This record gives sequence, structure tokens and C-alpha cells, in this order.
Amino acid sequence: MGTYILRRVLQMIPLLLVISLMIFLLTALQPGDPVDQLTFGNSNITPEDIARLKHAYGLDQPWYVRYFYWLRQAVTGNFGYSQDFNIPALDFVFQQRMPNTLLLTVPALVISTLIAVPLGIFSAIRQYSWMDYVLTFLSFLAFSAPVFWVAAMAMYFFAVFLPTVTAGAVSLPPGGLGSPDLPLDAGFWQTWLDKLHYLLLPLSILMLREIAVTMRFMRANMLEVMTQDFVRTARAKGLTSRVVLYKHALRNAVAPILTLLGLSIPGLFGGAVITETVFSWPGMGRAIFDALVSKDFNVVMVSLMLLALLTVIFQLLTDVAYAYVDPRIRYH
Repeated sequence: MGTYILRRVLQMIPLLLVISLMIFLLTALQPGDPVDQLTFGNSNITPEDIARLKHAYGLDQPWYVRYFYWLRQAVTGNFGYSQDFNIPALDFVFQQRMPNTLLLTVPALVISTLIAVPLGIFSAIRQYSWMDYVLTFLSFLAFSAPVFWVAAMAMYFFAVFLPTVTAGAVSLPPGGLGSPDLPLDAGFWQTWLDKLHYLLLPLSILMLREIAVTMRFMRANMLEVMTQDFVRTARAKGLTSRVVLYKHALRNAVAPILTLLGLSIPGLFGGAVITETVFSWPGMGRAIFDALVSKDFNVVMVSLMLLALLTVIFQLLTDVAYAYVDPRIRYH
């Protein structure tokens, strides 16, 4: 196992280099550059000023020259500054956007997994029952509905329609149920209740799709495992349905879920672009989108390289976890 892990870690180095090259190339091929973005609409700037700025930023060099300069600096931990916020891009990503993203996406993944796995097992056990049909219909509905449309409808219902209907029946405090401008002496629980007030709706939108995907995946795995020979053999030995289900079938059905979760975890750090944009949540997803629009290339490189690194790391951890869950798998 140790040799396998070492070999995979060494393979990550050229893979990440290729990924960084592709990200830098695709970013450099975009129309315009940071200087064009800074000087757009400024009638007082001269062509000489623009040429001087591009030379100062190295934008007058070919893209491959700029890439190797960026790579040399990145190896030393210098990922440049964010032109929009005038702070190191690494600090902007890790200190200002990453905590907000994790606050939204980690609870969404944990809660949706805890809900979806039991629902998938229940749906598989009750195959072709009316509950199975209801769960299947709801999961397809949640999976196929566009995220931006669901988010917009949820905002309209809870922010426009519901307050209008209940305005005469409920007296809300000034500022509504929560306020982003809490006093400095606000208590711990009051602070977190206020955050939950603003977090609840985007969290629910993210959970809907996660529950639908994981539930369908778990149901399909359980149905496949329950038709295997070892399950029929266990039933033929006289074991109870509970023992056959939870001791034999479930362990084998859960193994593929590790792959789904392993690939979902890097997405936690990347945020949800559509959800964060609709709800104006200052997370990683919206940061990447805004950086691409404003040509803030250093933020784009830091964010996407972080996602690439997390993806290859969690793929390795998923493969290792497979060996512990399924004794038939051995790595050399």
C-alpha cells in the first residue's frame, strides 16, 4: 500500500503541471487582459500609458514566457496580488472566500448524505411500491429542475410572496428576522442564528440536488448488490433479512458511494457558482466567476489550482478507502 501511495503522489506532480499549463493557456486566450479592464472607460489614459502598464505587468510577453515566470513564483509560494482587492491572491481566497464557501457547502453535503443514503436504501428495499414511485418522481424532479430557476422561485416565495401574505398576521421586528449589521456585543448564539437565517435558503437549494443524486445512486447500488450470488447464499443459509441487508448487502453497496463523495468534496471548496451568484453569497464560486469577468488572473489561477490539487488528493484517498471497505481490492 505504501508503494502504491508513493507512486500516486509522484504522478501528481506532472499532472498538476499539465493542469496549470492548461488553465494558464485558457485564461491567457481570453479576449482582453487586466490592463484593458483597468483602463476601460478612462478617456484620460494614453496609448503610451497602456503600453507602460502592460510592460510593467509583463503582458507584452508571450503567454509561455508569462507562464514560466508565474510557475517560478508559484513554487516559492508567491501567487501574485488580486488586482480587484489589492491583496495577495492566496490571502483573498483562503481568508475571505474559502470560509464562506465551507460554511455553505459542508453542511449541504453532510446533511444531504445523511438523508439520501437511508432514502436510497428504503427505496431499493420497497422497490415498485408507491413510496418508491414517489421518491423516484421527487428525485427526478429535483435533479432536472434548473438550479437558477429553483433559487429564483424560492427567493420569490420566501422574500416576496410569504411576507406579503403574513404581513398582517405577524409583526416582524425592525430589520426582519435577521440583520447583517449585528452589534459588537451580540451574543454567540445570536450571531450564529443570524447567519443561519441568511444561510438556510441557499443551503436548502444545494441540498435538493445532492439528495436527488445520492439517493438515486444508492438505490441503484442496493438493487444491484441484492441480486448478487453472495446475497442469495446468505438468504439460503437462513439469515434474517436485517442481517442480510445491513451486514452483507449494505457494505458492498456503500463502496461506490465513496467515489461519489470523494469527487464531491473538492467541489465543496469550489463553491456553487449559480447558487452563490443568485443569493449574492461571497464564496469561492462567485469569486471565480467575478475574477474571470474582471480578468483577475491571479485569483483564477489560485482558485482553480486549489481545486485541481484537492481533486487528485481526494481521488487518492478514495482509492485507499476502497481497499479498507472492500477486502477484494488490493493495491501493489
